[in-house]
Amino acid sequence: MSHPSHHPRYDVSVMLTGDRAQIDQIEQDIMARLEQFAYTKASRFAVKLSIEEAVANAFNHGHKHLPPGVPVRLEYSLAPDEVRVAVEDQGPGFVPADVPDPTMDENIEQPSGRGIMLIRAYMSSVAFSGTGNRIEMTYKKPAPKA
Repeated sequence: MSHPSHHPRYDVSVMLTGDRAQIDQIEQDIMARLEQFAYTKASRFAVKLSIEEAVANAFNHGHKHLPPGVPVRLEYSLAPDEVRVAVEDQGPGFVPADVPDPTMDENIEQPSGRGIMLIRAYMSSVAFSGTGNRIEMTYKKPAPKA
């Protein structure tokens, strides 16, 4: 896939420690790049929400039994037509199919599963690693309305 030379792809990999200021700064940087690439407000919201949910899941679930300060890896690649994001924790992983569907009547009161549901709703594609400790998400920029 070729990109115009004045719009390079931005590839970044960073280790997050759970520091809110660090996470906020990275999200602001990503949102600024997407704005430069003319992603709509709705598209930027979709990407930001998905990153928030994936990072929160990594720390709150993946690192639940790990000491504080164990980092989570965030990788992202930004281009004029798509965003790719991967979040990888150092926990034991999980089986995505075992997460209860939060829209089923019996699960409505349960808090689990909502983040994954939102990510799947907003991103173009979502995949988990074999062990479930890495999520890879792609957002394809919608074509401009004619």
